[in-house]
Amino acid sequence: MGVPSYKGAFGEEQATRLLWRAGFGPKPGQATELAELGLQGAIRSLTRPKSTRLLGPNPAVDGAPLAPRDAWGHDHLWWLDRMVRTEAPLVERMTLIWHDWFATSKSGVPQKLMLRQNALLRRHALGNFERLTLDITKDPAMLLWLNGTDNHVYSANENYARELQELFCLGAGRGYTEQDVRELARALTGFANDWTDSGPTRFRYVKKLHDAKPKKIYGKRGKFTWQEGVKLVTRHRRHPEFLVTKLWGAFIPTKPSAATVKGLIKLYVKHDRDVRPLVEAILAHPDLYDPRRRMVKPPVVQAAGMLRAVGRGIDSGAWAWLCEIAGQYLFLPPNVSGWDDSRWLDTATFRARWMMAQHICEPARLEPDKGATAPLDAGELVRQAVTFWGDPTLSGPVRAGLERYAADTLATADEPWKKKTYPVLAVNALRMLVATSPDYLTS
Repeated sequence: MGVPSYKGAFGEEQATRLLWRAGFGPKPGQATELAELGLQGAIRSLTRPKSTRLLGPNPAVDGAPLAPRDAWGHDHLWWLDRMVRTEAPLVERMTLIWHDWFATSKSGVPQKLMLRQNALLRRHALGNFERLTLDITKDPAMLLWLNGTDNHVYSANENYARELQELFCLGAGRGYTEQDVRELARALTGFANDWTDSGPTRFRYVKKLHDAKPKKIYGKRGKFTWQEGVKLVTRHRRHPEFLVTKLWGAFIPTKPSAATVKGLIKLYVKHDRDVRPLVEAILAHPDLYDPRRRMVKPPVVQAAGMLRAVGRGIDSGAWAWLCEIAGQYLFLPPNVSGWDDSRWLDTATFRARWMMAQHICEPARLEPDKGATAPLDAGELVRQAVTFWGDPTLSGPVRAGLERYAADTLATADEPWKKKTYPVLAVNALRMLVATSPDYLTS
C-alpha cells in the first residue's frame, strides 16, 4: 500500500495552507495561481521550482546594505530577506528545517561559518539525506559546534557521534548503545583546524589523526573511515522510520498513521534516501489539508509571510529583535536539539507577534485627516482589513468576533465627524486583530 493522497477540492484555501506549510505564505495572487495548477501541479511547482531568484529591492537598514558577517542582527535579516523575496519558497523552508534539524549556533561558531553552513543546507534542501549528512559531518561550523576537530586518535570526543545518532538520524535510545557511541566516535576521528588571531581556519582531514584500528559498530567489525561510520548510521534499520516521522512533523502537527509511516519508509528506501519524493508525498497527504490539523506558524515564518503579503521587504533592523523576542532568532537555536515547536506561543512571546503586526500596520495606517475613508458597514470593514493581509481564511467565530467589534465601533459614531473618522480607525484596528487572531497565527 502506498502513501494516500488528498482527493478533495484544491482551491485558494488549500493552496494558501500549502504555501504556509511549504514556504512562507502567499504573495498577492499567488494562492489563486497555485490553485489553478491542481494539487500535484502545485506541489511540483514547489519541489521543482523554475527559478531560485530573489525578486524585489535589496534589503537595507538605515539606507545601507546589510553586513551579515559582521553586524548584529544582519545575519538574521539576510536570511529573512531570502524568505521574503525568494521564488523557491520550499527550498528556503527546507533550509530552515535542516538548520533546526542539524541545529548549530553562532553562540559557538563565527557568523561567516554559519553563513557557509547555511549555503550547504540550501544546496541539499531537497536532495539526498545521506549526502547531506556526510557534508554536514565535515562542515566547519558543525566541526566546531560539536567538537569534531577535538576528536582524534589521541583523545576521542563523543559529542558528534552521540548527536548524530540521538538527534539527527536514529532517535534517543533507538538501536544503538553507549559502546556504539564510543566506537562511532573513533570512526569519526581525523578532522583538524588551525587557530589565528582572526579565529578558526584551515579545516581539513588529517589521516594520521584518524583512528585506523578495527571498530565494532552495531555488531559489525571493520577499520571504518569517517564516511563509512556516517553511512552505518544512515543505513541503520531504525533510521528510515526516524527520518520520515521527523520530516512529517515539520509539515503536519499530528502523528502519521502506521500505514502512512510504512508507505513513506518504502518510498525513502526505494529512492535511496532522496528527500524530494518524501516531501512530495507528505505535501499531498490528506492530513495536511484537514482543517482540524492546524500548526502554529514559527516566528520567522510569520514575519516573512506578513512582509510577503503586503509587498514589503527588509527595510528595518527591527525584524531581528522582533523575531528574537518571539522566540526564534536565526542562526541561534537554543541548543543542539533546535527550537521547541510546541512553545511558539505563550504569554511572553505573544506580545512579539502583536509587535510584528504593529510594525507592518503602523506605516500603512489610514489617516482620516488625510482623506482616508471607510464605509459604515461592519462586514465591509472586516473585508477590507482581511484584504490587507492577502485574504487569509478566517473561521466563522473569528469573523463574527471581528464583525461584532466593527459593529460596536460604528454604533458609537453618532455625530458626523465620528461617522467619517471611526470607520477608518476601525479598519486600522481590525488589521491588527486579524494578524493576531488564532486563524492567522496558525495555518
